[in-house]
Amino acid sequence: MKKRALITGITGMVGSHLCDFLLENTDWDIYGFSRWRSPFDNIEHLLKRVNEKDRVFIEYADLNDMASIITILKKVNPDYIFHLAAQSYPKTSFDSPIDTMNTNILGTARLLESVKLLGLKPVVHVCASSEVFGRVSREKLPINEECTFHPASPYAISKVGTDLVGRYYAQAYGITTMTTRMFTHTGPRRGDVFAESTFAKQIAMIEAGLIPPIVKTGNLDSLRTWADVRDAVRAYYMLVTINPIAGEYYNIGGSYTCSVRDMLDTLLKMSTYEGKIEVQTDKERLRPIDADLQVPDTTKFKNHTGWEPEISFEKTMEDLLNYWREKIKKGHNFLTR
Repeated sequence: MKKRALITGITGMVGSHLCDFLLENTDWDIYGFSRWRSPFDNIEHLLKRVNEKDRVFIEYADLNDMASIITILKKVNPDYIFHLAAQSYPKTSFDSPIDTMNTNILGTARLLESVKLLGLKPVVHVCASSEVFGRVSREKLPINEECTFHPASPYAISKVGTDLVGRYYAQAYGITTMTTRMFTHTGPRRGDVFAESTFAKQIAMIEAGLIPPIVKTGNLDSLRTWADVRDAVRAYYMLVTINPIAGEYYNIGGSYTCSVRDMLDTLLKMSTYEGKIEVQTDKERLRPIDADLQVPDTTKFKNHTGWEPEISFEKTMEDLLNYWREKIKKGHNFLTR
């Protein structure tokens, strides 16, 4: 019998790329857990398969509605759960802290409590975030799994809860849950509220003559280690298939480190407007507090799975910029955020 994977948040950047990876590299059936109002832009290329019931199925539910979660879990009885759904925008969390914590902490608890109540035995990946480490002093770099949590946003606080809830259900009830703290990962389909994606979108809009040659930015001094989303989803697959250990937790991230300013310079050099674009700080894009040093020690995960990042930083940035160029060519209107 075919194995079944359930991806919460399948319509997001990571969920859609994970679905692509699983379709290409396994024979599993893939069930996407989606809110009824979620846009399908990121899985548009999969909708023919959904319509034909060809290994991809969309099931409607909400992390804030436990009844809907139980209904889906009963129907699917998954072998693997990739729990990616979340309120995932750190800056938004300052304006919507209660919704962020309800969705991310209690939503994770509702999902795992449902698994427990139904007596299911899936391998569960709980996606936390490197943001749990928050503001880290330089002497603690690179950040390993035992670094103290110092979250710097309501989103980060919610991901501390997500992380701990995931580990609790392993320790208390024997559910095979594992938690990841993925550091900065990006690529095609990245939401335009994240720095590298809004920069790429603005550059593409400038090239198309839609806005003046000015890129608006937030904090450019933060240090980040960058990974490609396609490397990230391969890591998630290896996590659940290579000797999964209940209750374990791993830092995962890329191998290329630079400041947000250097990342922007890389995108600007790829532009047809190179040398003609002004960079301006926009106060509305600044967070009240920022996690400014995000450099991981990924030794534990690499030793356990053998995973290594394969896609270069330059390739990731090029693909992200081309993604926005293609979207803008289609003639849609966009917010200049």
